[in-house]
Amino acid sequence: MELLPLVCVSLLTWSGTTFAAENEPKVITVEEGKDVILHCSLSTEDITLKLFEWKKDGQRRVYLYDGSLHHDFIRGQDPQFIGRVSHFPDELKSGNASITIKSTKVADSGNYTCEFPDLQPEQIFHIKLVVVGAAPEPSITILDETKEGVLLQCAVRGVYPKPEVEWQDSEGKIIPAEDPQVSERGGRFDVILRTTVNKASRFRCVATQKEISHTIHAETYVPFKGEGL
Repeated sequence: MELLPLVCVSLLTWSGTTFAAENEPKVITVEEGKDVILHCSLSTEDITLKLFEWKKDGQRRVYLYDGSLHHDFIRGQDPQFIGRVSHFPDELKSGNASITIKSTKVADSGNYTCEFPDLQPEQIFHIKLVVVGAAPEPSITILDETKEGVLLQCAVRGVYPKPEVEWQDSEGKIIPAEDPQVSERGGRFDVILRTTVNKASRFRCVATQKEISHTIHAETYVPFKGEGL
């Protein structure tokens, strides 16, 4: 699956009042590991000598540029972003306060603001970033053979957004399964789905992330007594 490596949208807010076609920030979606540009611009105004600050989720400092001192600040920067964020020095004269976040992580997802606190009225840009981790091929395990049949397990680990997981037979029809076991760590989801089958055939585990139009599957053949497991 290919996602656009650099996507950018901005929403301008003046002193807490939003002037835009929509009330909510636009969403930027990027695949984990790629770089992304978060755009922020004061039209053609020279901001070389101005102060602007990027924050995540209202408080965490992503980046600070102070034009009066002619450099950016690392002091106070959230450790998550140290060494991964930069601005565009050659474009400050044209009002460009955009930043690049390198090698995005799922944990980078959140609400970002670009603020010019010394301007009157204060100007703030709002952007929501969603970093997605596309599901890899599911892992299938034959757990046990009982009188009821063969117990199969499908595991999809460390992905975002949370996938829908289902078992299918050789004809692509959904087969009954236990309730999925879902856990979340650091913004990533693990999903385990088990089913019991009672005939020799091929079976498929399918993981779907609708939000990013991503579907992937794995298959296994299940033999029964006489064929050998």
